[in-house]
Amino acid sequence: MSLTAERLDRISPSQTIAISAKARALKAEGRNIISLSAGEPDFDTPRNIKDAAIAAMERGETRYTDVSGTKALREAAAAYFKREHGLDYTAEEIVVSTGGKQVIFNAMLATLNAGDEAIIPAPCWVSYPDIVALADGKPVIVPAGQNQGFKITPEQLEAAITPKTKWLILNNPSNPTGAAYTAAELKGLAEVLLRHPQVWVFTDDIYEKLVYGGFKCSTIVEVEPRLKERTITMNGCSKAWAMTGWRIGFAGAPLKLAKAMDKLQSQSTSATSSISQAAAVEALNGPQDSVEAMRVAYERRRDLVVGLLNQAPGIHCLTPEGAFYVFPSIHGCLGKTTASGKTIESDEDFVTLLLEDEGVAAVHGSAFMFPGHFRISYATDDASLVEACSRIQRFCAGLK
Repeated sequence: MSLTAERLDRISPSQTIAISAKARALKAEGRNIISLSAGEPDFDTPRNIKDAAIAAMERGETRYTDVSGTKALREAAAAYFKREHGLDYTAEEIVVSTGGKQVIFNAMLATLNAGDEAIIPAPCWVSYPDIVALADGKPVIVPAGQNQGFKITPEQLEAAITPKTKWLILNNPSNPTGAAYTAAELKGLAEVLLRHPQVWVFTDDIYEKLVYGGFKCSTIVEVEPRLKERTITMNGCSKAWAMTGWRIGFAGAPLKLAKAMDKLQSQSTSATSSISQAAAVEALNGPQDSVEAMRVAYERRRDLVVGLLNQAPGIHCLTPEGAFYVFPSIHGCLGKTTASGKTIESDEDFVTLLLEDEGVAAVHGSAFMFPGHFRISYATDDASLVEACSRIQRFCAGLK
């Protein structure tokens, strides 16, 4: 009898975490490593948010809270959705979880039966397909390449829907590409969904505050309110407020589904940290100057990295609308040989040899269900980005 359950055979450990671990190991050996593999802001949590957490501890707010979150945080999340997108959620329709990943896990496990399908546009975040598979569902990957800005079309969505389709999972802006749907593009997808009432929508908007060039980020219920009763609108504090370690994700959902997610969470983690929740209230309700300062810095870094990568032979990099990633194509490098005599046959070969030869850690596109590309996070300082891109240019120039 096997010790581990069959469901574990359906998934793999997070490949972004694996790459980061390998980079740390090489660094510990004394190698000069620039790691651009982790999806984590390099900024510290803003001072006002940390002060709010300290004040909460001093007030003795150190006990269990309601499973779905404190009333103060659920009200703050509801106010955020109203302020940003005009969405009307009550506090009872808000669920707070230990990071956005738990929101997704709760939603899929609470709704999917064996064989139910979830449509996932690719490139996609590494965890979406595995979470669906863990919940006994079937991930249906719909590819969208550079020629369509890494965004699926209404025609692709229509073609992917079957009688077994239960979810469409949208990430807007996207990890790993930074691509973001305009309101008009979301409207096109919504028109398809209105013709298929059995399909629910999970929209992961956690990067929505980090958009550039005057782009206006919309969410699908904002452009099509008729979808509200079958949509989960998810957000969180990790990215825009540089609070990855605080572990706060939240979502607005129809009451029946919110209660189902709450029920599931009550038998897994229960509530997230009371101190983190107090900090999150300040993040959502307090001054937003620091968010804008970080956004401006990310925009400058985006432009810097895109410009430098497009000078590397064999690489083509689109300019993304948001998040803090780029997802360049390496098709011009495939089949070539490195200065150390090794052939690049895949995107995984590319990032492995780039790490070994030049000390730059990135993540291969296959991890995001889209081979022939790689992901770089530009959530690090300008000097490191310039040096990393210089090493990538040198690596690519040395290919034969």
